[in-house]
Amino acid sequence: MHLDMNAFFASVEQACNPTLRGRPIAVVGSAKRTVVTTASYEARLYGVKTGMNRYEAKKACPSLIFVTGDNRKYIDTSVRVLDILKDYSPAIEVYSIDEAFADLTGCSALLGSPEEISRSIKERIRSSLGLTCSIGIAPNKLLAKLASDMKKPDGLVVIREEDVGGALKDLPVKELWGIGPRLTSHLALLGVRTCGELADFPASILRERFGIIGERLKLMGRGIDSSPVVPAGEEEEAKSVGHSTTLPKDVSDREEIKRYLLKLSEMVGNRARGHKLKGRRVTLTLRYPDFYTFSRQKSLSCPANDTRVIFQSAISILEGIRLKTAVRLLGVSISELTKDLKQMELFDGERRRERLLDAVDSINGRFGDFTLTWATLLEHNEPSAGVISPAWRPAGVKRVNVR
Repeated sequence: MHLDMNAFFASVEQACNPTLRGRPIAVVGSAKRTVVTTASYEARLYGVKTGMNRYEAKKACPSLIFVTGDNRKYIDTSVRVLDILKDYSPAIEVYSIDEAFADLTGCSALLGSPEEISRSIKERIRSSLGLTCSIGIAPNKLLAKLASDMKKPDGLVVIREEDVGGALKDLPVKELWGIGPRLTSHLALLGVRTCGELADFPASILRERFGIIGERLKLMGRGIDSSPVVPAGEEEEAKSVGHSTTLPKDVSDREEIKRYLLKLSEMVGNRARGHKLKGRRVTLTLRYPDFYTFSRQKSLSCPANDTRVIFQSAISILEGIRLKTAVRLLGVSISELTKDLKQMELFDGERRRERLLDAVDSINGRFGDFTLTWATLLEHNEPSAGVISPAWRPAGVKRVNVR
């Protein structure tokens, strides 16, 4: 089963504020240059979409109401939805803040058919939280996610084993989970536009063109997916830890860029230390106003999660780049991760540095991010901008490409 909360952030705001119900709203961050994170279904009727800036969204829907997102509401609601799901299955995989998979194998004898379980879940979410969700039921995760997208909002779709071929035959490949715009374009160049065509396409050509994923693409076209539902605590190790931010205004002054990089480096370091991870490679990502985006990397002599090391590496990368224009977005990440084994440092200065970072992380964890921060950031304080990413997962859940 795949559960997808409908227009989650916007629906939570409407549930909390009766005056917003039935009206077109868009959830945005607190910064001036924020984009739409989620639009209500009333706003979507006018063409308001996730990723639009305020001007574009208001142009599409003049009566649109902007609501500044409240991360605490969304996290609390997400956890409450997960608590409901746990009453029906011991195997729950959190995919994002508003999506989850559940393995219903063996649950029917006690709780009823998958359809009955899904209706019960939908009713409990509606009655206790005032929200709707769409649920897809299928033999595997790939098809379950496809089914949940077929009827929104408030849908319940079942794809049975015997119906897979008919459901996929004329379905555009872009509708499959994991096939994005770029891969869709590459497949189109091969004359593959539907899942039926993908299923019939020679695997040898797919392997030659797409490498190791070629075989998987053919299986996807046939609706075959062997990936299990992975409960919290059983995930693969994270591959990278990173943060990015769209700047309040385009910035060309390098000193100002460095202040943002310091803040991002602290966020990355804090997250990595919290998960007891260190990275051997630092990546700096920049985006120009025309949305051209590129990254540069630097390898470290030994893995690190120290803010200072991450920041200095990001600065070193920046100094090797000749900026063509002002910068719109900045991102910092570490990869090639290893476990932080917390070995005793040989030198007193390093031991003191480690204790200092532990103390800062502890205080900020208790009283809020950046309660203790760098003097450079205090001198040029910018309010935290943006709404929590829809890819958020509850604390303690490891994930790939934290952004």
